[in-house]
Amino acid sequence: MNTFPIIRVITKVLIPYILLFAFYVQFHGDFGPGGGFQAGVIFAAALILYGLVYGLPALQMVAPPRVVEKLIALGLLIYGGTGIACMLLGGNFLDYNVLEHHFLTELPAAIDFLPGEGPHHFLPEGQHLGIFLVELGVGITVTAVMTMIFYAFAGREPVA
Repeated sequence: MNTFPIIRVITKVLIPYILLFAFYVQFHGDFGPGGGFQAGVIFAAALILYGLVYGLPALQMVAPPRVVEKLIALGLLIYGGTGIACMLLGGNFLDYNVLEHHFLTELPAAIDFLPGEGPHHFLPEGQHLGIFLVELGVGITVTAVMTMIFYAFAGREPVA
């Protein structure tokens, strides 16, 4: 691709917008269509586009395989940890209401200076917090797995 400067420039222009759209889909997922899986695929598509245009070594410098492997585990831990935290706090698996009771209503009085009705009017409900954490875990995992699949296929030696 070194001989196609237009493709390289267009890719550099498009990738930030692709990433921005992935973040929009990620954070909009608990209010409408979208969420972790869709955002993860879009985010991975930006990384794969970068790898296709600039080469696999360039992508591996941006997202080293060892880091990507650790992100797979981190995403799974966030997803599973949210459910286990709900169970340890007395609820069922992914019963988000216990998150609100234990984390969002027992905040220190240091935030009482903030304007609004009550010291924590700006915080999400337990349901929103739980869905956000689950979708974040899914998004991280899907991005990392899709990137590792690309590494596996792009790094193969051609069969003669």
